[in-house]
Amino acid sequence: QVQLVESGGGLVQAGGSLRLSCAASGRTFSSYSMGWFRQAPGKEREFVAAISWGGGSTYYADSVKGRVTISRDNAKNTVYLQMNSLKPEDTAVYYCAAAASRDSRYWSVWSKIRGYYDYWGQGTQVTVSS
Repeated sequence: QVQLVESGGGLVQAGGSLRLSCAASGRTFSSYSMGWFRQAPGKEREFVAAISWGGGSTYYADSVKGRVTISRDNAKNTVYLQMNSLKPEDTAVYYCAAAASRDSRYWSVWSKIRGYYDYWGQGTQVTVSS
């Protein structure tokens, strides 16, 4: 089992940047693929980005592509989400998630699906003012 704790959220003006971090407990962090999702008020939780076990593969939602970078440091048990050129529509609670499956087949598809992930953090609020 893994516990996830997000940090780095806050209030930022449009055009600004934030770096979210997600620290994981346990000694097997590299055995989990990781994802970031977000949920705005009144909306479904949606996929933002995902990163494979060793960090060699990443995927992004079209809405953030080119503005967001997901990365991980397996030595520090941490996954990051660097967000640049933030827009008011990026305002949401951001969640990191860990998937225990180690099957790499179709990961590019599964990693974008909320139900693929087994563990979730408590979320961190990101508010972008116009």
